[in-house]
Amino acid sequence: MNTPALDLLRNRTFDEIAVGETATLERTVTAADLQLFAVLSGDLNPQHLDAQFAASTRFQGVIAHGMFGGALISAVLGTRLPGPGTIYLGQTLKFLAPVHIGDVLRVSVTVSTKEANHHRLTLACRCLNQDGKLVIDGEAQVMAPTERIEWRAHQLPEVRLSAGPDGQARLLAAVRSLGALKVAVVHPCDDVSLEAALQARAAGLIEPVLVAPRARLQAVADARGWDLTGLQVEDVEHSHAAAEHAAAMAARGDVQALMKGSLHTDELMSAVLDPAAGLRTKRRASHCFLMQTPAYPRPFIITDAALNITPSLEQKADIVRNAIELAQAIGVARPKVAILAAVETVNPRMPATLDAAALCKMADRGQIAGADLDGPLAFDNAVSIAAARIKGIQSDVAGQADVLVVPDLESGNMLAKQLEYLGGAASAGIVLGTRVPVVLTSRADSAESRIASCALAVLLAHHYRSTPP
Repeated sequence: MNTPALDLLRNRTFDEIAVGETATLERTVTAADLQLFAVLSGDLNPQHLDAQFAASTRFQGVIAHGMFGGALISAVLGTRLPGPGTIYLGQTLKFLAPVHIGDVLRVSVTVSTKEANHHRLTLACRCLNQDGKLVIDGEAQVMAPTERIEWRAHQLPEVRLSAGPDGQARLLAAVRSLGALKVAVVHPCDDVSLEAALQARAAGLIEPVLVAPRARLQAVADARGWDLTGLQVEDVEHSHAAAEHAAAMAARGDVQALMKGSLHTDELMSAVLDPAAGLRTKRRASHCFLMQTPAYPRPFIITDAALNITPSLEQKADIVRNAIELAQAIGVARPKVAILAAVETVNPRMPATLDAAALCKMADRGQIAGADLDGPLAFDNAVSIAAARIKGIQSDVAGQADVLVVPDLESGNMLAKQLEYLGGAASAGIVLGTRVPVVLTSRADSAESRIASCALAVLLAHHYRSTPP
């Protein structure tokens, strides 16, 4: 039968319906679908919501609630066959195979019997995935409408999911037992950066050492009524001296991490990366954003969006290695790394695709270890199983990446900011490739982001105790 227009619902009356008549719909299952279904149903089974938990189960990943498929069957009955005016009487269902995020379900109902006395229909109900595999089978009994109905589809309210506190709560829970980390806060001479240090202290994450001109620091605190009593203050002349002094403290082991205050990133990183400071490692330093967005079933890393402007192939290899180390530190034993480009095919005129292919071959040869790499991958098929499937990409990484490696700083920075400001993503940022973690905060960062970044520094510093960088 014909599919009705999206904004107009038309039913089929009992007399019009013939045995054997069929109606279908298709739906690609997303993480947001399962989150919304959990909100409405109250079914918070981690098998349907928690990627880390689900990876350890027999299904090796998140699967849809069984009744999510049942709801799709109900949608076909209520909007297509018979359509508006249908009264649901009964339903049997058999769940024959798991439904994963990214699966494309073809949901069909077929009239098998008619009972004229009470205008009742029995309909066979089936859900098949994109491979033609039957995942749900069942039978519905309905009372079909006897009058023709055409009705404009109701305009549903827009629903927006936020990342929520879950990811940050888990991160804080993971580091709470590790104790506060001694952190040099470099030149926190404005409200935002000083408040960030005090908030992280109040959260039990850091023991801040304030490296700044004492008079300027005290003026900021007095203006806001903040008490600095009991805090260690290293009095220096200006921001450049603060960066150098903090780097020297880290090199001596007086502090275990650095945190950016109101100075420029390049001023701090120049001091950290100065060979005389002794904080460099065998790898190039790079920045990682750890992000969580409602539209994706797991936290993921974007790198490098803050330090390396146009990295070479060799530098990208270190960027990947740093990201792998961070992923492992947060509990992803073997991360899936997507090397991003504008397209998913190698094009000699697009250097990013050549670098992606080379990085993957380096992984094949053991030059990059501890992760599964694939690339080039466009953003859509790196994060969407459905998009990867449509484009015929067979990959263990596509659609389920833990790490997104961008071609350059500009693309990475825009991607991270778009996800944060338009996609509702929560984020934390950290620098790797140095002997101690470096927290690069921004004036525009939320309090939650600053706290999460400090928690990430605690986790990474603890990781460095057993696995020095």
